[in-house]
Amino acid sequence: MAMRRRSRAVENPIGDLLGKRLSTATIMFHSAVADRMGVSVTDAKCRSILLQLGPLTAGDIAQRLGLTTGAVTGVIDRLVGAKFVRRVADPMDRRRVVVEPLSNRRREKEIAGLFEPLRRRITSVVAGYSERDQVTIAEFLTKASEVLEEETTRLRRTS
Repeated sequence: MAMRRRSRAVENPIGDLLGKRLSTATIMFHSAVADRMGVSVTDAKCRSILLQLGPLTAGDIAQRLGLTTGAVTGVIDRLVGAKFVRRVADPMDRRRVVVEPLSNRRREKEIAGLFEPLRRRITSVVAGYSERDQVTIAEFLTKASEVLEEETTRLRRTS
C-alpha cells in the first residue's frame, strides 16, 4: 500500500495560514481600503509609514517601500494631489525636502471608519482567549512582524 503524502497544511498549519491565507487577506483588505481612499496600496502604505514615523525624505520613503526615488516621486505627487501629505524644507538642511503627513480630521475619521469594523471584530476574537493566551499571541505577532521586517530587508538587499 502506497503511503499518502501529508499536505504541508497538516504539517505546519500555522505557518501556512500566516504565510498564505492571512497575508493575502491582509493585502486584499488594505487594497480595498486604499481604493476607498482613492489612492493605490503603495500610496496608502506610504501615508501609513509617514503617520507612524513622521516626516521623511523621498530617499527614506523609497528605501522603506523598496522603490526607486523616481517611483517614489510619483507616489508623493499623488499623495500631495490627494492632500494626504506635503513637501516642506528640511529644518536641518534647507536644501533638502521632507514629506510630512497632513492632518485632516474629517478624512482621518472616514479612514478610521473603514478600519473600525475590522478592529471591533478582531477585538472580539481576541476577547475569546485567556489573558495568558493573549500575551502569548501578542508576543508571537510581535516576533512574526520582526521576522517579516527582517526578511523584507534581506530580500531588498539581495535584489
